[in-house]
Amino acid sequence: MTNVTTYLDYNATNPVKPEIAEAMAAALLQVGNPSSVHRHGRLARRLLDDAREDVALLLAAAPREIVFTSGGTEANNLALSLAMSGGPVSRLLASSIEHASVLDVARSHPVECVLIPCTKEGIVDLDALRSLLSEPSPNGGRTLVCVMLVNNETGIVQPVREACEMAHEAGALFHCDAVQAVGKMEFSWSDLDVDMMSVSAHKFGGPTGAGALVVKDTLALTPSIRGGGQEEGRRGGTQNVPGIVGFGRAAALARRDMMVLREIGLWRDRLEEEVAEIAPDAVFFGRDAPRIPTTTCFALPGLSAETQVIAMDLAGVSVSAGAACSSGKVTASHVLTAMGASAEEAASAIRISFGWASGEQDVYRFLAAWRGAYVTQRDTFGSGAGSRRAHRGITAGLIE
Repeated sequence: MTNVTTYLDYNATNPVKPEIAEAMAAALLQVGNPSSVHRHGRLARRLLDDAREDVALLLAAAPREIVFTSGGTEANNLALSLAMSGGPVSRLLASSIEHASVLDVARSHPVECVLIPCTKEGIVDLDALRSLLSEPSPNGGRTLVCVMLVNNETGIVQPVREACEMAHEAGALFHCDAVQAVGKMEFSWSDLDVDMMSVSAHKFGGPTGAGALVVKDTLALTPSIRGGGQEEGRRGGTQNVPGIVGFGRAAALARRDMMVLREIGLWRDRLEEEVAEIAPDAVFFGRDAPRIPTTTCFALPGLSAETQVIAMDLAGVSVSAGAACSSGKVTASHVLTAMGASAEEAASAIRISFGWASGEQDVYRFLAAWRGAYVTQRDTFGSGAGSRRAHRGITAGLIE
């Protein structure tokens, strides 16, 4: 096992930026409950308010629309629970490529749940959505539509604004999981015009344990966590001030760092080109679709995702087999299956994701390690795939 390590799993979580760690360390030393009226409580409240303003500024939302949560999963749960628990919603239309924190909650509620199919390019099928919206909801209730902005496994950008316009024309509510989009692409809460939107700090350089649900003022909320009346009665419990301070600082830095991602997109494209030459039978997902510049997902039939992830790890390179929210389990991706991938392709897909601390050398280290795993598989099992470049160096900068 090498002592040189390369982290390429930013869609799972980002390293915390040094400036953010410093801000959080200072906040940890600030005593005071932000709900207290004395001097120390007011100081804590000021930290909370400043962070709320920074997050709102990044998203082009009003500070009062930000409801702080423990992360994206809680924000998704809160959004669906608010809409469906004892409310007017009797039908949920969720894209078939949504995160488990949307799909699992949807299936747990006693409402009609219908999955919106996606195209083979991994984009939600707007014609199918239009058809579903034309059908009446059970018992005369309202429909809630859930479409994420960026898929966490493929990086494919979804047509949320168009889908939301359809939903509103049909009188439906709209929730958007934007967890993988913040800090990675230009968008705004006001332009999307959705009713609820989930975001999370640790996906763009902030800490884990801090997220938010952005909610339109016109939407009445019934909190799923009660007690204390925090977040204007929308989410009870003393706020995680250090984590929220880190969230706010990440939001401020995201505006500064957005330009860096354009160069990362060139590295991602180079990686895909090299992989295609090493293994002509590699299958890329969403390569021709609009994507954020930091993510690639591809499969090599005959070489399982688990084998690739372990081989990469032994070589000091951290990548992911699909989503990273399954308690360490490596299972076939429901996202790729929804895109029409075969069972073998879905079970052999890995995801490489870059971020703010990535460097060009990370591409070369990945290619060196992955080439080794591929050549070993081919020579051992005779997969039938090959390339003249698999026997020699990939590029002059490749690290052996």
